Amino acid sequence: MLPALLLGACQPQSASSSLLLSELANTPVAEALAADPASITTPVPTRPVYAPGELVDYIAQTGDTLPALAVRFNTSVAEILEANAFIPASATTLPPGMPMKIPIYYLPFWGSSYRILPDSLFVNTPSQIGFDTAGFIASQPGWLHGHFEYAAGANRSAAEIVDLVALRFSLSPRLLLALLEYQSGALSQADPPAQARFYPLGYLARERRGLYRQLLWGANLLNNGYYSWRNAELTWLEHEDGRLERFDPWQNAATVSLRNFFNTLLNKTDYEAATAPTGFSQTYIALFGDPWVADQPHIPGSLEQPALVLPFETGSIWAFTGGPHTAWGDGPPLSALDFAPPTVQGGCLPSEEKVTAVADGVVARSDIGEVVLDLDGDGDERTGWNIFYLHVSSKERATVGTLLQTGQPLGYPSCEGGSSTGTHVHIARKYNGEWIPAEGLLAFNLEGWIAHNGARPYLGTLMLYSRTVTACECSNQASFIQSEER
Repeated sequence: MLPALLLGACQPQSASSSLLLSELANTPVAEALAADPASITTPVPTRPVYAPGELVDYIAQTGDTLPALAVRFNTSVAEILEANAFIPASATTLPPGMPMKIPIYYLPFWGSSYRILPDSLFVNTPSQIGFDTAGFIASQPGWLHGHFEYAAGANRSAAEIVDLVALRFSLSPRLLLALLEYQSGALSQADPPAQARFYPLGYLARERRGLYRQLLWGANLLNNGYYSWRNAELTWLEHEDGRLERFDPWQNAATVSLRNFFNTLLNKTDYEAATAPTGFSQTYIALFGDPWVADQPHIPGSLEQPALVLPFETGSIWAFTGGPHTAWGDGPPLSALDFAPPTVQGGCLPSEEKVTAVADGVVARSDIGEVVLDLDGDGDERTGWNIFYLHVSSKERATVGTLLQTGQPLGYPSCEGGSSTGTHVHIARKYNGEWIPAEGLLAFNLEGWIAHNGARPYLGTLMLYSRTVTACECSNQASFIQSEER
């Protein structure tokens, strides 16, 4: 049996151990299914068996790249370029809505072509600006209204928990609320079964009990699936019964992530119900309206990273301690790099070396261990390019609204925020809310140093012309890197 691609180190649960729709008889989803039992069957794909290399029509979607399309259609970048002479070989992201031809080589077991949710409403993009999570929860009769629990060092309301997870993982708060409703009736049921309160996403693990821990688990899995499809690393699923499902090449990242999410939790019948047009989609529509009407593609064509410098002072020598690894959580997106100041001993010791702005910008967020530098200057990290810094000391940490020029200090490295075994700073990039992988066509470029993945997370490299520096937590001389004169 092939290994299951259930990213986030989760195993499928049996029908008896997952929170099934049959246990939630009063939810709108269950009522819809009762009225139309046939709706639990996913539509049968209608893709033909194509001739090898046959050209098929494709409309570019937000965030598409040629290497990823080549993997999904089982072809090559060279063949796609040959069929589309107007696309330059240097293309980064493709313009959403651009028609093109792709040579396809048929692979078996294609799944449904139905798209559940657009990518722009999956990520915490500009489309989420103005959404009032607290107000929306207060307008619903479910138990989330009035719910409080201890989360991330404070007693927080359900709305504060949803917003915190949405912010840190950069996921749509609407998406998280719709999943809570679909899985447990959290917005519609005032007095649900205890299991629905304790495990509102349906992941029955004692260490994930409670709203906050359920959302942490779910958000991490959602990001794993989304960015693994973006990078063409997740192209198929193995279901609980051993059945294989290869994702339709025309699919989008949000749909693939949701299919991966539901496959992790549900048996075959409930998985097919959740991913059908009458499943999770209907819950989302009932709560927030038709998502495809509101779709505003958030990744433009030919996206380029602005000029960035290393995150420490000119002339300073720091160690490159972490190659591409997760931006937040575990697993994809591998968007972050780590740098540590020089020290004679390890551990979480104070440092007088300063963390600096990699570009001109304004501080959009400043919290325990965290600083977000907004490069477009509007103060909203859901728009334009933003740089996320983690493990910034509370000492002299830049405050929200501070205008910084390239190279100006924003704080000191530390172990504050997240998880850390030694003083360092972690940096990652977002564009319009989407995490940008550290490697690839939009690789991290810091003063000409280009990031590359390693054999596993954290063990990547930075390359400048013929020089290669390999990340090492040991902070040895081979991992040292110097910021040049600016």
